[in-house]
Order: sequence, then structure tokens, then C-alpha cells
Amino acid sequence: MLRHLGAKRTLQHNLKLATLLGLTAGFVNAEGFLGFAVLTTNVTGHAALLAEKIALADWHTARVVALWMFLFLAGAFVSSLILALTGHNQRYSYSIAIFIEIIILLFCALCGQKYDGSLASKEIFAGSLLFAMGLQNSLVSMISGSVVRTTHLTGTFTDLGIELAQLFNKKKPDQQALKAKIKLRFVIIFFFMAGAVAGAILFEHFGFNAFYAPIGILIYALLYDIFRIKAKRYYRKRVNAGKRQ
Repeated sequence: MLRHLGAKRTLQHNLKLATLLGLTAGFVNAEGFLGFAVLTTNVTGHAALLAEKIALADWHTARVVALWMFLFLAGAFVSSLILALTGHNQRYSYSIAIFIEIIILLFCALCGQKYDGSLASKEIFAGSLLFAMGLQNSLVSMISGSVVRTTHLTGTFTDLGIELAQLFNKKKPDQQALKAKIKLRFVIIFFFMAGAVAGAILFEHFGFNAFYAPIGILIYALLYDIFRIKAKRYYRKRVNAGKRQ
């Protein structure tokens, strides 16, 4: 899912990636909004909010919103830098960024009760989640070759609309590849929405402890990736050894 054996990623790799990290983004989107009254998985709405605060000369709030946008950018930068330094598809190249995201979500789960609704408190908690989502969005994009993005749906819906229209063009070659792309878009949308609904329900019942749900998903993704690769390499060694005998 995160790493793969072989020269190229397959559709199944990207579907698993979209499923688990789409769920994670949905959870964070809903729980971040309910907990801190801020959308924490994208920056589009913050651009409009920043423009409004500048127009109203509310420079303090404008500074906070600008910081949120910068933190999403910083998360994407850090994730890309980690991959540049460790190398793609290496043992720990993807684990580092996900571990950082887990630490941030754990901070929200443990310290969220201290959130008092003030702008300073919102700056810290919402900013940390925006950094985490920038980290995840960049990571997923680089893993999948810019095929999968899980933290927001604007581009996904746009791509889906284009690809659905292309289905009616019977002259377009490789209809199977087009259908595979459409399937992937639907999976991203479905699991993001499923995570958002589940996150909202859990937050209503458990408060900030609901952040443990996306933490669990990320830990599962890491463990699955580690043991799946080990199992496949072990199996290949056994097969190759058997052929040499």
C-alpha cells in the first residue's frame, strides 16, 4: 500500500491507499471542525477567510489564518523533504511522515480538553492539524504519483466529472484504464465521507478521544505495510530457493 514490490504501483495499491488514508482525512476533517470550529484538511476556504479579514483590517485574525495556510504548506514541504532525503519506496521513507502525523493527532486527543475557544488556542490546535494534513496530502500524492489525494475532494470531484464525460467518447482509447480511474475517484470520495460521518458520530459521543480512531488507522497502515512487504519477500526467497534446488 505505502511501499510496493516491483517496478510500478498497481490500481490495488492505490485503492488500499485511498481507502485507509481517505478514512483518516475524513475523520480529521469532521473532528477538527467539531472540536476547533476550523476546517483542517484544505486551505481553499482559508484563502477566502484571509481575504475577508484583510478587507476588515482584522490583522490579528488575518495573521492566524495566514499561519494556518503556511502550516499546510510546511507539512507538504516537510513530507517531500523526508522522501527526498530517505528515498522513495524505502523501508522507513513513508513511516517517518506518518509517525509525525500520529504524534500530532495524539496531541489533539490528549490535550484537546484544554481547548478554550480562544484564538490563540485555536491557532495551536487547528494549525497542528493543518500541518498534519499537508504532510499526509503530500505523502499520498508522491506515493501514488499524483494519482491519489485524500485530504480534500475539490480536485477529485473535478477529475471524476471529466472522466465520467470521457466515458461517452467511444473513440477514446483504453476505456479500461479510464474506468479504473473512475473507480479510484469513487473510492476516495466514499471513504472520505465515511470517515467524516464516523468521525462526527464518535466526536459527539467521546469528544476529543475520537482522535484515537484515525491514530488507529494510521498505525494499522504502518504495520500492514511492514509485515506485508516482509511476508512477500520471505515468500519470494522460498520460491527462488525451491527453483534452485
